[in-house]
Amino acid sequence: MSTSEAKRNFDKYLFWFANEHVDFRVGELKAILSLLDVDIPLPDSIIEPFLILELPSESIALDIAKRSVTLKCILELWAEATNVQTLHSILKSYPQHVIKSYFAPDKSFKIKVEMFCNSQTEQEKLEKIESFHYLPIEGRVKLKNPDLSLQYIEYFGLDPNTIPEEPFRVFFGRKLADGRRDIITQLSLKSRKFIGNTSMDAQLSLIMANQGRVMPGDLVFDPFVGSGSLLISAAYFGAYVFGCDIDFMMLHGKTRPTRKQVRHIPRQNESVCVNFEQYGLRSRYIDVLVADSSVPFWRSGLLLDAIITDPPYGIREATEKVGTTKPCARSSPEVPDGSFHYPSKVDYSLPDILTDLMDFSARHLRVGGRLVYWIPVFRSEYCEDDLPKHSCFSLISNSEQVLSAHTSRRLLTYEKSRQPETNAPKESVVSRESVSFRDKFFNHAEETRQMKRKKKMENYQNYQIKLAMKEKQDR
Repeated sequence: MSTSEAKRNFDKYLFWFANEHVDFRVGELKAILSLLDVDIPLPDSIIEPFLILELPSESIALDIAKRSVTLKCILELWAEATNVQTLHSILKSYPQHVIKSYFAPDKSFKIKVEMFCNSQTEQEKLEKIESFHYLPIEGRVKLKNPDLSLQYIEYFGLDPNTIPEEPFRVFFGRKLADGRRDIITQLSLKSRKFIGNTSMDAQLSLIMANQGRVMPGDLVFDPFVGSGSLLISAAYFGAYVFGCDIDFMMLHGKTRPTRKQVRHIPRQNESVCVNFEQYGLRSRYIDVLVADSSVPFWRSGLLLDAIITDPPYGIREATEKVGTTKPCARSSPEVPDGSFHYPSKVDYSLPDILTDLMDFSARHLRVGGRLVYWIPVFRSEYCEDDLPKHSCFSLISNSEQVLSAHTSRRLLTYEKSRQPETNAPKESVVSRESVSFRDKFFNHAEETRQMKRKKKMENYQNYQIKLAMKEKQDR
């Protein structure tokens, strides 16, 4: 029997995830499967660090691994059980010609042992490797880049404070590929030349690019581009990118440096374009421009494949648009030749930002294109019915990143299902509750400070009472 024929006996694949950003696993995996045009049912959430799927072919598993940044690795699953003895029994029950087709005298191998939520000594690891002595392995051991990599995993649950004596689940299989977590290190903000106060974490920006189904040759736009973190991830996956922002100083690299060590030194040779040059992505960078996203200034025929953005919340970055509070101000002030005019700005509320964003996306996204953006929420007040809606879009994914005990932000992914009607009024439906997020945030912070002061005062008074009582008893 050939190796390809033998592989049909193992049609299950173990997806082993990194233990972070748990709520984003399903959204990213669904987007990648959709990108590959593969229709496989997935659970609503993946709480445990693994998922077992049946795939039509090994090549699909490899294609998923090439894009996913939440995945650690994918195994061709040979056996899985609730205890070690059963796992060995399953492996021993396979016909020898099936197992042997994977091994050859001229092929090197290694067996890796991994434990989730537990630890092991080197001696224990060696004993577990030796327990697979019955496998018909003939090649030599090679720890780096072997021809065949086998992996044994023991899963001890999610609670590090209550570790059972025996694992809940055990897995054994052939490692097919690692996920693309190497890109997270490659695009890390720690080594990036130009960053700002709100530059997006590399992993989250890559997840956004995946959920936007960014492909080579796509045209991707960010209307609140800032330091361009989201565009870098989209460009890494082959898209042509551009954006705009109302902050002139940020786009020209003239803001105060963010890194504490160099905060007293003015920025030098820092810009969005420099970041693309740093990663060898200059050919994918179209440009960024200073512009007000509340004003529809793009030509009507502009069609985008994806819009990926992180609108300002009014906490660390201001929410502004061009405008004036003067009652009789001219719409176009006279500017003498050779001089500059810096337009005044007014507050741009979050609901208005989201309304304009969704209406802009409805006009300029192609059908099937995706809109991916963040929205801040108070966790106790969150209701899915209050999320922004638009008749041209379907909500595809909704994932939460917890920021504190009281606040979080949710990554929303919409897919455009139809074109808007010509000359139709704005069709976005955005809850006005989010208008008060900034006020609620700072009011809650002030209330928390007052509670801490009050509690500190009560503790001090109780301490003084106890001290006085002790002195009285000593007398």
